[in-house]
Amino acid sequence: MHYDYLVVGSGLYGSVFAHEAKARGKSVLVVDKRPNVAGNIYTENIEGIPVHKYGAHIFHTNNTKVWEYITQFAQFNRFTNSPVANYKGELYSLPFNMYTFNRMWGVATPQEAADRIEQQRREAGITEPKNLEEQAISLVGRDIFEKLVKGYTEKQWGRDCRELPAFIIKRLPVRFTFDNNYFNALYQGIPVGGYTRLVENLLDGIEVRLNTDYLERRQELDALADRVIYTGPIDQFYGYRLGALEYRSVRFETEVLDIPNFQGNAAVNYTDRETPWTRIIEHKWFVFGRDESGNEFPKTVISREYSSEWKPGDEPYYPVNDEKNSALYAKYRQLAQAEEKVIFGGRLGEYKYYDMDAVIAAALELCDTEF
Repeated sequence: MHYDYLVVGSGLYGSVFAHEAKARGKSVLVVDKRPNVAGNIYTENIEGIPVHKYGAHIFHTNNTKVWEYITQFAQFNRFTNSPVANYKGELYSLPFNMYTFNRMWGVATPQEAADRIEQQRREAGITEPKNLEEQAISLVGRDIFEKLVKGYTEKQWGRDCRELPAFIIKRLPVRFTFDNNYFNALYQGIPVGGYTRLVENLLDGIEVRLNTDYLERRQELDALADRVIYTGPIDQFYGYRLGALEYRSVRFETEVLDIPNFQGNAAVNYTDRETPWTRIIEHKWFVFGRDESGNEFPKTVISREYSSEWKPGDEPYYPVNDEKNSALYAKYRQLAQAEEKVIFGGRLGEYKYYDMDAVIAAALELCDTEF
């Protein structure tokens, strides 16, 4: 059979495009090298609990169009992301808010907190932040930087905070209120039944071939379709001919515990440098500790996350968007733009850190130009 589109990768980007192509009467084949669909948002059922196998994914967006689109394929619960920071046994509220400032300094009003941050910013002599450390101190002061930002960030990126660009931490929410909601988003939640079910609904009626490595069978697969939507690593597509782009990767240690409650929260970040993992996820709290029938899970599943430098064979997670890698990606992008048959998209295809709502929006935008 010949197809209008070959979609390489069954993550959100590829699955949304495949669904829309089929809805417009196009023939579509989806291939994925993994034994399952859903890419890095894959959720696996363990002890009845939807476990986020490749790290926690909390859907959040201010884009009403995207929210109305994705909720066609799954009901979302009302989960609110309110992580906890653990610094050597001291527990702090995240995102940084009045609970955090009270725990750190004993202040009780927004003005007292703002004054303390401004004092520490002045003491540091920062006017125009030149790196992540200076940006963080200007946002939250040196005390919070030292306890809650420095160790966690250096574990996550494997670099000193003074070597990291300031923009990485500009996304960090800082509030002079008692609001523990990490995401300042109009819509937020987790798909009931997990993300895998959501993606399966997107791909309903579409031919999917799993355990199929596109790059190993490229000539054969390319011949099956008029157009290719490629969501894998752009440098790997070109055989790393210009050099390898850098990523950070994450290793997970997941275990089932025969207790009902390990940490009382979905996410606890370990912000000291000495603890080897960056955070522990307790997956049952993404669904409030209950199954779809309302029954409490008697056991719990936790995952410790370890950040590491990416090497071939590892799963690439976060692009290292520094000056060197951005320049290299620009060269690969030039090659990609010359392709007549192949369109590159998604986190790996565009070497870009994407939130899930932005991935969906980008895929829908491509559909508008293709159809």
